[in-house]
Amino acid sequence: MSATRTEDLRARYEAAFMPNYGVPPVALARGEGTAVWDVDGRRYLDLIGGIAVSSLGHGHPALVEAVSRQVAVLAHTSNLYLHEPEVLLAERLLGLLGAPGRVFLANSGTEANEAALKIAIKYGKAHGRDYVVAAEMGFHGRTLGALALTGKPSIRDQFGPFPIDVRFVPYGDAAALREAVTDRCAAVFLEPTQGEAGVVPPPEGYFAAARRICSETGALFVVDEIQSGIGRTGHWFAHQAEGVVPDIVTIAKGLGGGLPIGACLGLGPAGTVFAKGDHGSTFGGNPVSCAAALAVLDTIEREGLLERAKTLGARLADGIAAIRHPLLKGVRGRGLWLAVLLARPCADRVQAAAQDAGFLVNAVQPDAIRLAPPLVITGDEVASFLDALPGILEAANGA
Repeated sequence: MSATRTEDLRARYEAAFMPNYGVPPVALARGEGTAVWDVDGRRYLDLIGGIAVSSLGHGHPALVEAVSRQVAVLAHTSNLYLHEPEVLLAERLLGLLGAPGRVFLANSGTEANEAALKIAIKYGKAHGRDYVVAAEMGFHGRTLGALALTGKPSIRDQFGPFPIDVRFVPYGDAAALREAVTDRCAAVFLEPTQGEAGVVPPPEGYFAAARRICSETGALFVVDEIQSGIGRTGHWFAHQAEGVVPDIVTIAKGLGGGLPIGACLGLGPAGTVFAKGDHGSTFGGNPVSCAAALAVLDTIEREGLLERAKTLGARLADGIAAIRHPLLKGVRGRGLWLAVLLARPCADRVQAAAQDAGFLVNAVQPDAIRLAPPLVITGDEVASFLDALPGILEAANGA
């Protein structure tokens, strides 16, 4: 029997690419809305959205129009010249944060966090501060600076030692954070919810406590909104749920709706730490990516997608919690950023069973399935997954 197109592409992929990803199980060909099709014509409901990236789904007319228009007139400038889309985007992002500041545009979340770390290092050297604090199981990227902040020994340790003194504390433990942050601490890096750890929200009041601790000691409070930002939790930025104002916010993923873009936003004095020549990026602030980001922000606002994330996220979470199955332990998360918790470490089997049933989900931890669907998902699509989930769990349970 001849190989399917998927099998053929997987074999070619394995032969051509470095093995850092393994071989993905699905070869996608196209997408429309929240649906994607593989190269063999199989349709799936996309419940992971390119890891919280495809905020408007696939082929959204507003995104297509904005990108097509921009690439036809000016696709690249470098940082030697400025263009209006980047200025509009920087102004818009600061407006959404509701605080004065300055913006650095990059190409990814990792690069945004690298910029934040360089700000923290320069700030620290100017004020006699020689270490930073981050959370155990946190994830901030895989380049060496961002990896130094990442509290996952399995991906971190083999690339050390790092030239930065990073001290890790348990996530959500305000007392441990208070003990770790002294007047020699340059910055604290935290996610509003830990994404790669399995969509783990903090205890109520944790971010407010972190803000107080940083203010009292003079450390910069850096909030990594790479996964959680741009409407994912029902707020423009997840930290806004607690009413805190960070010193630095990093964003990426959902901002471009599928186009590569990241941003480091320095609020107040943190926005002016960099001087001319301190940092840069050839592709950062690319006109096409900026046009895409503006279209994403406009569409989220115009279509009421913040409220949809809250409403449908609650419906999805409540529906999962109502299912009774021995493999299902519970659900956690905020908005359209959830984890299905499993009673034992078999997430890979649940992911495979979901794929067989026509749903793309992510086994983010051995006992947790991550859901981060496009913000344009409908109530009927949420219902279709909830109807299918007991069967998916049963198939995984018997595998």
